[in-house]
Amino acid sequence: MAVARYKEALTLTEHPGWAQRFWDALVPLKDRVVDHPLFIEMGEGTLSLERFRDALLHFYPLVENFPKYMGLALAKTRAGQPGHEETRNWLIGNIKIEQRHAYWYQDWAAGFGLSLERLESTTPPPAMDAVNQFLWATGHQGTLEESIAATNLAIEWATGEWSQRVVAGVKHYKEQGRAEINRHTMAWLRAHASYDDAHPHEAMELIKLLAVDEPSRRRAFTAARRGLEYYLIALDDCYQHSGERSTAVFPSLLDPV
Repeated sequence: MAVARYKEALTLTEHPGWAQRFWDALVPLKDRVVDHPLFIEMGEGTLSLERFRDALLHFYPLVENFPKYMGLALAKTRAGQPGHEETRNWLIGNIKIEQRHAYWYQDWAAGFGLSLERLESTTPPPAMDAVNQFLWATGHQGTLEESIAATNLAIEWATGEWSQRVVAGVKHYKEQGRAEINRHTMAWLRAHASYDDAHPHEAMELIKLLAVDEPSRRRAFTAARRGLEYYLIALDDCYQHSGERSTAVFPSLLDPV
């Protein structure tokens, strides 16, 4: 019985007018993420290895924390509230999958010469970390519809689309001898280029169930828009400032003055 209800909850339906306007208004901003020079050059095989590694390194905390952001949304679900049961079932079904994706991302990074130790010790620059701070804040302080809109609509929507471009172009790095490309190092890209294609549409279905009045719809839209804006800030910073990071380290507190 639970399985039947879960499947029924995720049936995609025709958007009412407000939901179609919601979706359409986000498309130009989402397209700016998808068509960012960083991803265009990745897909063409012309992005420098330094920039490629910088992107893989500093976006890792976003990937690693993504199931945690979804967990924050899960904690907001309440029995008897419109859309909450459907959202709870959907999140439970997908959090484990997102956790697996973090391991696949590690394999992708390894193919480009980044060790697990380096990934796990990275501290993203402020502009690239802003998206993480936003998703944490939304998960802690926002409503359930805001959390779904920011995380599962905005971030997954754009990521699923740019992955389709990059998965086709990564072979150039193998041909040039700049990366090790195999089924393991391609797993994250292939999953997001196909599997995540449905996620933004499912997230929009959940928003339609959760956002039952004008104020909640405005909150959800603002959260999705802001998530895409922070995504762009991170991409711009990565593309423009790779190789310019400070190498200063914190001094030992035991050093003599």
